[in-house]
Amino acid sequence: MNNVNELLKEKLTTENYNRLTALDNPKMHDFVADAIELAGPASVFVCTDSEEDRAYIRELAIKNGEEIPLNTPGHTCHFDGYRDQARDKAQTKYLLPSGSDLGASLNSIEKKVGVEEVRSFLKDSMVGREMLVCFFCLGPIDSDFSIPCIQITDSPYAAHSETILYRPGYEQFRKTGSSGDFFRFIHSEGVMENKVSKDIDKRRIYIDLEENLVYSVNTQYGGNTIGLKKLALRLAIQKASAEGWLAEHMFILGAHGPGGRVTYFAGAFPSACGKTSTSMLPGQTIVGDDIAYFRKKDGQIRCVNVEKGIFGIIRDVNSKDDPIIYDALTGPCEVIFSNVLIDGAKKPHWLGMGAELPTEGTNHSGKWHKGKTDSNGNEITPSHKNARYCLNIPDLSNRDPLLDDPNGVPVGGVIYGGRDSDTLVPVEQAFNWAEGIIIKGACLESETTAATLGKEGVRTFNLMSNLDFLSIPLGRYIQNNLDFANGIENPPLIFLVNYFLKDKDGKYLNGMADKLVWILWAELRVNGDVEAIETPTGLIPKYEDLEKLFKEHLDAQYTQADYVEQFAIRIPKNLAKLDRVEKIYKEKVSDTPQIVFDTFAEVRKRMKAAGGKHGDYISPFDLETI
Repeated sequence: MNNVNELLKEKLTTENYNRLTALDNPKMHDFVADAIELAGPASVFVCTDSEEDRAYIRELAIKNGEEIPLNTPGHTCHFDGYRDQARDKAQTKYLLPSGSDLGASLNSIEKKVGVEEVRSFLKDSMVGREMLVCFFCLGPIDSDFSIPCIQITDSPYAAHSETILYRPGYEQFRKTGSSGDFFRFIHSEGVMENKVSKDIDKRRIYIDLEENLVYSVNTQYGGNTIGLKKLALRLAIQKASAEGWLAEHMFILGAHGPGGRVTYFAGAFPSACGKTSTSMLPGQTIVGDDIAYFRKKDGQIRCVNVEKGIFGIIRDVNSKDDPIIYDALTGPCEVIFSNVLIDGAKKPHWLGMGAELPTEGTNHSGKWHKGKTDSNGNEITPSHKNARYCLNIPDLSNRDPLLDDPNGVPVGGVIYGGRDSDTLVPVEQAFNWAEGIIIKGACLESETTAATLGKEGVRTFNLMSNLDFLSIPLGRYIQNNLDFANGIENPPLIFLVNYFLKDKDGKYLNGMADKLVWILWAELRVNGDVEAIETPTGLIPKYEDLEKLFKEHLDAQYTQADYVEQFAIRIPKNLAKLDRVEKIYKEKVSDTPQIVFDTFAEVRKRMKAAGGKHGDYISPFDLETI
């Protein structure tokens, strides 16, 4: 410790040394000292929870050219490098000790080899720059859900983003004393060229599960550098597995029912399946849009939003479909735009914003004009398709008052949603917790779209929308979810929604606004206000209840013909889905719990019996109300 103290005294100013050592945590001090020796910064800034320190980071991001001030107060824009625009799945790897295995589906590298490689890239990476040492808290402060975190970075943009997205953690570290139970992140942009990371071929994001430590180097993109987001989710999933709670890729929504009642739902949706739009439904309140922690407290399942902000895709955000987010993005509050188009008046523009875009300006490719192409002859869009915004949830008019409640919110229901054109009904309740986890969550698929891959309708398996972030074997993850309801007298109801059902001509059977009805029906079911129809795969709404909800909340007529077409049970399609998913578990998930296969067999038996009695396509009017 004496050597660590001597190094810290030598490299830090008296003020920053006092700030760091005021936190009595030797493990954290060791981490900072090692980072200083490794990266060789010219100076070190230790950030407390004060507004003055947060302002210093914001101003440094502008001074360093990582952010550009825009014409609206509080708004800035950041540009990532042309080849650094998304999460690097190939180079995001777990560091595993020799002989350990997470399964073939999880990307890993032998720990000794990986640590040597990434530390060689981090060596002297901050020479001539200022190292930022920042403290944050995952989950509400002073809560059973809280996880203290330390982020070391040379990117004021990354640090600024985290001050928006996460609750401050300096005082949380002070309260936890010398505990070694915290997450650690070290990031460097590496060699810079024109204000962006140059050595993209040496981009690495390595996750050490044994040490709760993440290395990130030679990248600026938020998904690779904002350690507390999906990188921390991977650490949290393993921690939750060991401690008996859950870390999930889920939004949290307050659904407002009759008489001022609020019922909280958590929901998991793969990309492009309606996750953000569901969390922002009109007339409802948002707790979080991305990551949730779940614990059992006082006989209930409760959850919190890990974050306090949103790092969202900005494409197609417009005043008609997303009025609340659009108002925040166009009004005076703290927002970081990334990889959008900036015009000469310092105003941001993006694809799908509902207005004509300029024909020239500045974007991630530099000076841009309509028709500009890259080195391969591909047209460069005005705003990148993965362009983002970063804002505070408290700046949204629909923020839920329990956003920061240290006890979390009681979970009334869990929703899984995928993109399915021909099989699943718009909303369905599982018969029980186990079948909900297995048939609704662990069977989750989503179809690709022509806009992203050039081929529409390819089904991608993504159990519980968490496959990319799992840090434990898949079978154990499923079993953890199954076991989580043990001891809970009335566990949350589980629902599946599908906003993308089409008719035989390829036309969507529902409008974008209809999802409000499906969620409000689920709210009524959680509270026992409406009956349901029993199908072989779950419980679906009665026509008269949907007719009433469409009229009351959308001022729309919902016909019996619409109902029958949308809620018909498609036996052959459902059996084919079950076969597809079961094949994956049999061939690729060696530790699949037996209950998964037993449940598949039971559901298959029910579907075949119903098909034998009613035919391949069953009208909901032919089934029994319970």
